Amino acid sequence: MRVCRVLGTLATVAVLMVGGLACTGPERTRIVVTTNILGDVVSEIVGDHARVTVLMKPNADPHSFAVSAREAHAMQTADLLVFNGLGLEEGVLHHVRAAQAEGVPTVEVGARVEPMDYQDGDAAGLPDPHFWTDPVRVVAAVRVLTEEIVAHVDGVDPDALRQRAEAYAKRVGELDATVAARFAGVPAQRRVLVTNHHVFGYLAARYDLTVVGAIIPSGTTLASPSASDLASLVTAIETHRVPAVFADTAQPARLAEVLADEAGITVRVVGLYSESLGDADGDAATYLDMMRFNVDAIVDGLSG
Repeated sequence: MRVCRVLGTLATVAVLMVGGLACTGPERTRIVVTTNILGDVVSEIVGDHARVTVLMKPNADPHSFAVSAREAHAMQTADLLVFNGLGLEEGVLHHVRAAQAEGVPTVEVGARVEPMDYQDGDAAGLPDPHFWTDPVRVVAAVRVLTEEIVAHVDGVDPDALRQRAEAYAKRVGELDATVAARFAGVPAQRRVLVTNHHVFGYLAARYDLTVVGAIIPSGTTLASPSASDLASLVTAIETHRVPAVFADTAQPARLAEVLADEAGITVRVVGLYSESLGDADGDAATYLDMMRFNVDAIVDGLSG
């Protein structure tokens, strides 16, 4: 714990003149979190027991967002660094490794919640980092994070923290029951998904949906579709009579144009918050809000 801090040159001189040090009291311990989805989960667990710094801004892409020099320093001086892992934060993983080299305790959440492998596309056989679309795995993440925080963050009250965590886990469990009921109302032949890239594998496995195609047949938004990829996608859409394609809210209109211009089909494109929370005053300000918004949008899209 960092207890005392010199408050500038003049303050230092004044303090030394009276033979002491200026103490500002114990600094609040810091947890640094890479993605805003995990940042929300961690904030729900700790409340005001610790200071949480979230690096990824609302509506950002976890595959490509970057951090400033100041944020990189925060990662290397944190009391605990939380990251999704499994290759998700492609633009900041070297900073995670640098923090680990400095001895910062880190927790790779995705690796701790029984990750699935991608089933097809260019990432087939590799671990899928998008576990948050399965609330049951988020409950597991809550419990992993709680114990890591208790172990590494000084000054927190373990009992109070665990009570907060269990209360939040209960809310996530209630979300799971609600989502299951919503998807149960969708006819079996309509429970098919086409997405902008492979991001909903956990959701599909949890709620008995089938992912039949992706505009970018990859686990990352940094890839690009080829002509053969688009041809395969058209075949999947036509074969399964897919009523809607689900894309990230950042560019649903652009993806609709690509499908119309390059693939020769016109299909409804529905925007989802697939990999990032939205603005604080929007539809997906929290993880629970994001999931409710996405499920409502998917059910409406498949029913239309």
